Amino acid sequence: MQQRFPLKPLCLLVLQALACHAAYAANVADAADAAADSNLAAAVIGPIQTVEITGRGQSRQVQNINKADLAEALPGTSALKVLEKLPGVNFQSADPFGAYEWSTRFSVRGFNQNQLGFTLDGVPLGDMSYGNNNGLHISRAISSENIGSVTVSQGAGALATASTSNLGGTVQFFSQQPADELGLTFAQTLGSDSTSRTFARVDTGLLNGVAKAYLSGTRQRTDKTKGAGGQNQDQLNSKFVFSFGENKLTGFLNYSDRREVDYQDVSPEMVKRLGYQWDNYEGDWQRALNAAAGKFTGGVNSLDDAYYSAGGLRKDTLGGLTLDLNFGSHVNLNSTIYHHDNEGQGHWYTPYVPTDAANPISLRTTEYAIGRDGVTSNLTWELGSHTVNFGLWGERSNHTASRSYYGVTGPADTMVFLSKPFRTDWKQNFITTTSQYYVQDSFSAMDGALKFNVGFKGMDVAIKATNLVGSRAAGELSAEKSFLPQAGVNYAISKDDEVFASASKNMRAFQPGVSGPFSQTQVAFDAGVSKLKPETSVNLDLGYRFKRADIQGSLAVYSAQFDDRQLSVATCAGIVGCPSTLVNVGKVDTKGVEAIGVWKINRELSWFNSATFNDSKYKSDYMDGKTLVAVSGKQVVDAPRVLFNTEVSYENAGWFTRVGAKYTGQRYYTYTNDASVPSFWLANLSAGYKLKSLGGLKDLTLQANVTNLFDKKYLSSIGTNGFTASDANQTLQSMLTGAPRQVFISLNGKL
Repeated sequence: MQQRFPLKPLCLLVLQALACHAAYAANVADAADAAADSNLAAAVIGPIQTVEITGRGQSRQVQNINKADLAEALPGTSALKVLEKLPGVNFQSADPFGAYEWSTRFSVRGFNQNQLGFTLDGVPLGDMSYGNNNGLHISRAISSENIGSVTVSQGAGALATASTSNLGGTVQFFSQQPADELGLTFAQTLGSDSTSRTFARVDTGLLNGVAKAYLSGTRQRTDKTKGAGGQNQDQLNSKFVFSFGENKLTGFLNYSDRREVDYQDVSPEMVKRLGYQWDNYEGDWQRALNAAAGKFTGGVNSLDDAYYSAGGLRKDTLGGLTLDLNFGSHVNLNSTIYHHDNEGQGHWYTPYVPTDAANPISLRTTEYAIGRDGVTSNLTWELGSHTVNFGLWGERSNHTASRSYYGVTGPADTMVFLSKPFRTDWKQNFITTTSQYYVQDSFSAMDGALKFNVGFKGMDVAIKATNLVGSRAAGELSAEKSFLPQAGVNYAISKDDEVFASASKNMRAFQPGVSGPFSQTQVAFDAGVSKLKPETSVNLDLGYRFKRADIQGSLAVYSAQFDDRQLSVATCAGIVGCPSTLVNVGKVDTKGVEAIGVWKINRELSWFNSATFNDSKYKSDYMDGKTLVAVSGKQVVDAPRVLFNTEVSYENAGWFTRVGAKYTGQRYYTYTNDASVPSFWLANLSAGYKLKSLGGLKDLTLQANVTNLFDKKYLSSIGTNGFTASDANQTLQSMLTGAPRQVFISLNGKL
């Protein structure tokens, strides 16, 4: 008989100790390969659906969120927000759905979203930044109701991931397959701030035993939680699967039209002076005019305390076609072609540029266009105990960005795509050509108890920037590495216990667009281009996983060494839009520990806990012009040291409840760590009742969601207008307040 370790007491002791450490840290801070692996599938334990989150058999730290977790989240919630329960993951947003893109901040082990990789069904989404040049946010790529699962690799992303930004981990989204039965799926959500979200999907069912498809539509309308304006979105998603023999052809085509009015960026000093409910002037044009003339009222003492309004518009079409061919039982070829079109504008009413002598305000835009085409191809060849993978990825992205101004005469609905500006400050075009390849061998020994994977990838990303208007930089820049190795090992101590270790080297290519090297002036670019180096990292993972009849979990320690970190330093207020300064801050060292555990207390009750201690520090000072900025030994901005999540789930006789709370530690927003935002706890509730059928309806569910259950006031997103070296007076206007308590009721089912 194999030895089974008595881990339940030990696991609970570790998690509770980490929870106590999180609470202690709160007091201190206030005082001073992938989802296809069957081991990642959902496991049913009694009537409660828990999730096999531990990535069993993997040599990397891997976890999965499946449809059960996504379904009980607030409908319309970004899949990124659902991931915040996992260890190492920090997610912040100013809206209850986590879909407001200006505010979205997602990081893993101290690597922010610009340094991670994201894909949908293998199609690259870029780095999902607000001013994206080569992708789009997951909330626009697909409706949340159509996501089937999400796989997170906190450390070393899979070699096959199509990304040139994943210094840290990867997030892979997988859409649902069309249903085998003909039917209509519907969902309606109503709630706070006049929220109305309608989702409907028609599945064809299996046709002639070989084909199936679905078409869905989503319409969401919601007011902001404070101030005037809405955050609205319309989406169409479609997918088909055609099977022939052991092969299949799969395709999807998705469309999104999103229009969101922005919240006003604030500073800690502004919040103390004006309160958490402070927002822009929209609805009071005269007050905006008075402020532009220097006449302030109601506690306002600065031109930047508020503007009339701001907003973002995005239209996207994303499509992909995948051919999966099986050449016998040992060889598989999977190839995908994809296309993405994007049109976007960011609007900001600015008092810094007048329309004319009679009107001191104009509407400033940042305008985006993306057209990209690409192909990925992956070959799997099984040779005895070896599985060999080869892969290629190529993409050409045509991206244009500009800054323009439009005349305004008074309050109007300007949440439309504008044309014919009276002034354009700058306009740039970027052609980015990406090529990437990888080779990997996975093999086993000791009757499969010992597994190895070893491989490498190479990439070449070339940017050609053309300056069309203004004085921003033009030129050519490339990032190339032909050998980025990755290796891992997994050893099964018993059928329920295993240890794993992995190591990888990654590179992040240079970024075109509104930030990065080409956002500087031509003079600054020419002076520094010879010294520019792409960011690189080395990630190490070591961990232990276990599974019992009523408890499962993992414990991992990790280290990341980050070289040539590029920082874009804000040089003026965000609305002014000065060229940024790009500085190399040298090395960053990260060390941390993660723990996760799920305990099935009984048939109805389950308890989930995850905890993270992450220590990310700059290891080098840097020069800002002729000024030395002493940051060596300082904590990395927006990288909380402590994260803790706890969630209790109950399900019995159709009733279900989830109550969860997340602790986020203190976060610095200056490189010298002289200013920070305090730690906070945030709780959420989901509860409802599932009916088997009612009349002609099936799987009918009535669900209530309460976000920010205890109506906590807190600062959520930081760095919305960048970070700065020092802010002793806490006046940097680069953060957003969190959404207050919100209540929503949803009804969904099938016909």
